[in-house]
Amino acid sequence: MKLILTHEVPNLGSPGDIVEVKNGYGRNFLLPRNFAIVWSKGAEKQVDSIKAARNARAVHDLETAQSIKGNLEAKAIKVPVNAGPEGRLFGAVTVTDIAEALAEAGAKVDKRRIQVGNPIKTLGTFKVSVKVHPEVEADVTLDVVAAK
Repeated sequence: MKLILTHEVPNLGSPGDIVEVKNGYGRNFLLPRNFAIVWSKGAEKQVDSIKAARNARAVHDLETAQSIKGNLEAKAIKVPVNAGPEGRLFGAVTVTDIAEALAEAGAKVDKRRIQVGNPIKTLGTFKVSVKVHPEVEADVTLDVVAAK
């Protein structure tokens, strides 16, 4: 099955890439989650717009990526969340919450580039990974605190 990716899929490709996958993987995973659209000659015109949007969000040179990495790793980022009296969260910290906290700290990062290992469901300090550039990955320290 030939598909055009609309989102980053690990070990498969980036938005705008045309990939060949097995029918079941495409039908049961990629298409229902809107990670891809079916390839056709008409849909191939959308590849240019997808790639243009990806290029607008991307960090192009390595020096800029290194400076962003330095800014992200320099200090702990506070993420205020609603929590109970024993420190358990009402829900979990999402990548959207993390992206908003990073934006408030001055580092605007695409939420699709943030990788959280296990779900964050308690107050405390946690490490998450942010893929700033294909060659640069920053380990960000998050300080999850109760919102007042």
